[in-house]
Amino acid sequence: MSWKESLYRKAVALKSGTEHLVYGRPILREWAVGRSRNLGRPLRILDVGCGQGDDLLSIREALGGTAELYALESYPPYRAICESKGIEVRDADVERDRLPFDDGFLDAVLMNQVLEHTKDLFWIFSEVGRVLPAGGVFLVGVPNLAAWHDRAMLAAGMQPSGMKVLGPHVRGFTVPGLRAFAEADGYFRVTAVRGSGFYPFPAFLAIRLARWFPTLATGIFLRIERTQKPGTFLDVLRSRMYETAYYQGPAS
Repeated sequence: MSWKESLYRKAVALKSGTEHLVYGRPILREWAVGRSRNLGRPLRILDVGCGQGDDLLSIREALGGTAELYALESYPPYRAICESKGIEVRDADVERDRLPFDDGFLDAVLMNQVLEHTKDLFWIFSEVGRVLPAGGVFLVGVPNLAAWHDRAMLAAGMQPSGMKVLGPHVRGFTVPGLRAFAEADGYFRVTAVRGSGFYPFPAFLAIRLARWFPTLATGIFLRIERTQKPGTFLDVLRSRMYETAYYQGPAS
């Protein structure tokens, strides 16, 4: 075993027990609760790729059980769990299908640790922008490609852990990169950025480090607000030329 592999294994052992911090649930809960203020009715929130509904349930609890919870989830066991907990679950391919909601119906859309698994961000952002009214929020959590430990791995000539070749992630994000994408042509604006988790430090220290240095944290979280600009985010794609043939919506 090389010294690099040995060091990596030791770091993995050290971070054990802090993985939950990467999901940033207190951050997302805080932002969702903030969006609910002054609505005059229960918050309508969609979680895309909701898993077992942990983020939605945390938000509903913080709101005293009054939120309207919607989810997109394709895995049948998770769908059953969510439905048993009062979440309205629907199925769709987020990279190909229209979100099954009317224009401007939702107050917030949540995607936590999902975007890194997707290719067609233009379509996803366009559909999110369609179902949100002006002032609606897109709450995003993704692994941080610029996390301090991944920078160290790159400096040592290693593949960053958040973007393994033999792994499920097909995209890597940094705060500046995701902000530039989200704010392209003015359909969205980023109103807050936070970090959560700080491998391989223990939880008590990781929480503080992520608060002090969010752009170096293991996970990054962006509060992205829909602006009043008319049209769809797909116009960003149509105004540029890319070698990749990104999906531009149904033909009819």
